[in-house]
Amino acid sequence: MKNNKFITGIIALSFLVISCGGDHKSSTVESMDPVAVKVSNLEADNNNPFVTASGKIQATNSANLSTRMMGYVNKVYVKVGDKVRKGQLLISINNADLQAKRAQINANITKATAAFNIAEKDYNRFKNLYKENSASQKEMDDMTAHYEMSKAGLEAANQMKNEIDAQFAYVDIRSPFNGIITNKFIEVGDMANPGVPLIAVESPKNFKVTAMVPESDISQIKSGSKVKVKVKSINKILQGEVTEVSTSAKNTGGQYLVKIVLDKTEDRILSGMFATVQFPVEKNKNSTSIVLVPSSAIVKNGGLKGVYTVSEQNTALLRWLRLGKTYGDKVEVLSGLNADEKYIVSADAKLFNGAKVTIQ
Repeated sequence: MKNNKFITGIIALSFLVISCGGDHKSSTVESMDPVAVKVSNLEADNNNPFVTASGKIQATNSANLSTRMMGYVNKVYVKVGDKVRKGQLLISINNADLQAKRAQINANITKATAAFNIAEKDYNRFKNLYKENSASQKEMDDMTAHYEMSKAGLEAANQMKNEIDAQFAYVDIRSPFNGIITNKFIEVGDMANPGVPLIAVESPKNFKVTAMVPESDISQIKSGSKVKVKVKSINKILQGEVTEVSTSAKNTGGQYLVKIVLDKTEDRILSGMFATVQFPVEKNKNSTSIVLVPSSAIVKNGGLKGVYTVSEQNTALLRWLRLGKTYGDKVEVLSGLNADEKYIVSADAKLFNGAKVTIQ
């Protein structure tokens, strides 16, 4: 009996502690000063002013330089970040075999030139003798054939020299345009292999954006259209023009490739930066309204996204949303908010569910 009374006393004490704890938490919230917030009404837009797509900035002129020759790298003359001029020597590959072939070809040219000079003199002499009837037709034909063969031999030697000179272009790697070295894939002593990139060069301040557009929007995008490009990393909006619109998504998983050339760039723009492209589209009279909220008002928790609203008791209430497309600095709300609801766009302190708020 005493044990039962003891257990009953413990349970009663536990409820008392829990109740006091709950009252303490509630009293803590009640004692906090209200957070000053700014609210806004939902914005409905039935114009659908633009279509957005994510893209990546790339240099208009870029090249990964490689070689057609196999050999060890003798010297690398530049490093990543160096500015280079068109025709500047970047990498030298061992070319001892080409040097030997060039010496042989030069010797053959000298030999072929001497043979041609003798054949030309004999041909001119026999031509005069033939006019004076001092040489037979057969002798003239034989001398003409000898002259033509000598001429062809010299031409072949010269063409071999052109061939070997072209091969030297693949062991002395030079910049194809004025630019900046953006990557280096090989070091001195490494073996250079045909077709394998050795060094990358890009032209500065001339950039384009490559974006992938879904099939639902591609029909509204036209070549030559002026667009806005928002560079997220530096929070800048640049102007550009659509130069290419792909008509096939066979190899891109249902996404259509669109290229935009930027009108003006800054020193802070770098190849590889991500950007959001805003394509203007014509107003569709039959289009339905879309609800937009600023991206800055969105609260994120893992994979969930929402906004704070104000309850009837003037407390913050977090509402999870289903979001759609991004339109510049705003995002479409598909569900989770009613059209007559207001949401909090900014607060003077950190918000949480149940926090007291006062609307400014």
